[in-house]
Amino acid sequence: MKLFLRDDIVALWGDRDPFDQAAEQEGEIFRAREGRRTLRFAGNSRSYFLKYHGGIGWKEIFKNLTQGKLPVLGAMDEVVAIDAVRGAGLDTMTIAAYGSRGRNPASVESFIVTDDLVGTLSLEDLGERWVKDPQALPPTFKRALIERVGTIARTMHGAGINHRDFYLAHFLMRDEDAVANNADGPLYLIDLHRSQVRSQVPRRWRIKDLGGLYFSTARFGMTHRDLLRFIRSYSGLPLRQALADDNIWSGARREAEKIYRRYFEVEPKLPLQFNEHPGKDI
Repeated sequence: MKLFLRDDIVALWGDRDPFDQAAEQEGEIFRAREGRRTLRFAGNSRSYFLKYHGGIGWKEIFKNLTQGKLPVLGAMDEVVAIDAVRGAGLDTMTIAAYGSRGRNPASVESFIVTDDLVGTLSLEDLGERWVKDPQALPPTFKRALIERVGTIARTMHGAGINHRDFYLAHFLMRDEDAVANNADGPLYLIDLHRSQVRSQVPRRWRIKDLGGLYFSTARFGMTHRDLLRFIRSYSGLPLRQALADDNIWSGARREAEKIYRRYFEVEPKLPLQFNEHPGKDI
């Protein structure tokens, strides 16, 4: 068994078994399926996020494997990923508690509690503001954010971490930085429960992350110049040298196009663009 409870969680949960408390904790539910619950709860004048895993069963494990997906077996993967992201010098969530018990991968019980990143918004939400009011987007701020995200992606992959849900929605910035058009403040990388940590990220997983990120920009008017700026920032190389590794960028484009076709059921144009949701009603 693994267990860590920060002092404020100890004070909040008292003498109750922490696994029972995590399983029964009340709050604002964001997800509840496949043996998992994600919720926000409050106590002692603080706000937290809890992810509880009660075991997904062998049937769900085999279903994921036959679909070519790696199943999420418990909360400890996210604990490891948060530690790795923080160790790489990047902004991310702060762990308040975690626990894991059991040996059977189909029934292991686990949980993680993180501090709620209050007073933040995602880069996806920020982009939606710009869609509604294009004049609210200073070009210098947009360019600085593109370079910042590219640097974060390079640092993450360089540290042996691939995200597997690498979208703009999983970058959070402080509200005051968004209002002030400040790209130098903290940019928190969140939702790491599917992340993998190794000594080196295989190329296929780098491509999947980059393709997912590219897809998530489609609504926000990215230009070829924007894409080149990201490539230069991600590679850390002069642009001509960065573009010499065409396999990774063409692979990322194909991955983004694949997600686009699956999601909208229409053929994408490059750079990926859409104004309203095309294709199927979502």
